Amino acid sequence: MISPWDRWYTTSCCLCCHVRTGTIILGIWYMLINAVVLLILLSALNDPVQYHYHLTSSELGTDLDVMDDANMCIAAAISLLMILICGMATYGAYKQHAAWIIPFFCYQIFDFALNTLVAISVVVYPNTIQDYLQQLPGTFPYKEDLMSTNNMCLVLAVLLFVGCILAFKAYLIACVWNCYRYVSGRTTTEVLVYVTTNDTTVLLPPYEEAIAIPPKDPPPQYVSA
Repeated sequence: MISPWDRWYTTSCCLCCHVRTGTIILGIWYMLINAVVLLILLSALNDPVQYHYHLTSSELGTDLDVMDDANMCIAAAISLLMILICGMATYGAYKQHAAWIIPFFCYQIFDFALNTLVAISVVVYPNTIQDYLQQLPGTFPYKEDLMSTNNMCLVLAVLLFVGCILAFKAYLIACVWNCYRYVSGRTTTEVLVYVTTNDTTVLLPPYEEAIAIPPKDPPPQYVSA
């Protein structure tokens, strides 16, 4: 009986490329995104007046600030950590080291779980969408049109959007998992071949020694009486 893991296992992904190639492209893409985010955060920390990331309560409509220096530093540290994790996955897929792909796979599972919780919260608490729209700044485009829309239509639109994102993320998780299985399978095969070769070398004598072995003495001739 074929297990579900083996049934969905494949070595090809989107655009008919190999799962190793897809994982490398995905890791590089995530690294570029997080590098851009890190550059923006560091630039904002260097010159907060120019980037205006300190919004006042009148601009936000609440008593809370959008982001202070501590939160900016935390976001920059997370972006730096993500660059490291994506770099490990890219290196692991390129050099065929399965253990280096695990952190990136765990991050994908964690991100998928968070998006699933968002979808569940929208279903359980549909009024949170209206509360979120009310917290947006007054200069946010189409804010009044969105708030005047029926709440059920907003819930369906958000669920459709989140569902598409979850389906895409699930496909990327499957690609990275198949890459991990492919790399770990090749590593296991190479180890078995190496061990078998070493055992054969130990059991069989070297070629030079086998040639140098003197032949056995012929049996004595039979002498008749």
